[in-house]
Amino acid sequence: MEITEHIDALRHEGTRLAEAAARTELPAPVPTCPEWQLADLLRHIGSVHRWAAAFPSRGLREPLGEADAQAAVGPLPSDAALLDWYREGHAALLDTLTAAPADVECWSFLPAPSPLAFWARRQAHETAIHRHDADAAAGVPGPTVDTTLALDGIDELLRGLMAGSRSKLRSDRPRTLRVRATDGAGSWHLTITQEPPAVTTDGGSEPADLTLAGPADELYVLLWNRLPARQAGKVQAIGDEGLLDLWRDAAI
Repeated sequence: MEITEHIDALRHEGTRLAEAAARTELPAPVPTCPEWQLADLLRHIGSVHRWAAAFPSRGLREPLGEADAQAAVGPLPSDAALLDWYREGHAALLDTLTAAPADVECWSFLPAPSPLAFWARRQAHETAIHRHDADAAAGVPGPTVDTTLALDGIDELLRGLMAGSRSKLRSDRPRTLRVRATDGAGSWHLTITQEPPAVTTDGGSEPADLTLAGPADELYVLLWNRLPARQAGKVQAIGDEGLLDLWRDAAI
């Protein structure tokens, strides 16, 4: 996906998140994030948007310390102002990413063609997943994530976040997992050891202890631990389903 496509996805998913929140009481529990109420979700995503915007807008070359991160977010609003505060942060992030020069230099934490490409992609998926959470709090399923965005998000999760040094997905003995989209060109093979997982795009040829195969939108939310595998109606789990428990406990 191009930067402009990620920004468009961020716009659409962020707007849908606000729409779900607007029809839901702030104390409503978020079933996909059991420790949260809707108010916690809004404070989290509103803070993340403001924190993320600081890097391209100010050309910051290093990660922010706790005090500076809090300053970038600013004071948290009252419940009465929370939804408007979220909307303002979302709009400001969109403005920042749209106005930033393509060659802006700033800190990022995953491989990407450019820092701007990283922030547009990361915030599109951060927002899309939390839009799913807001729909869960509202108690009404929202629209499925676009297939192209879902495939891109699976790739970012597996080849970016899961393959990084901070990944907690580990196994005392080597175990393998394939994720295969049935509605698009996407197949990933993970080898899970005591080191960060090795991830390849294998075309579906390598054997694996467990294969998850299904539509990209279901795989996307399942891998983000928003959809229990046994409730993913169109996803097939073929092989060692014990890997699902390892993923649920360690991946995200």
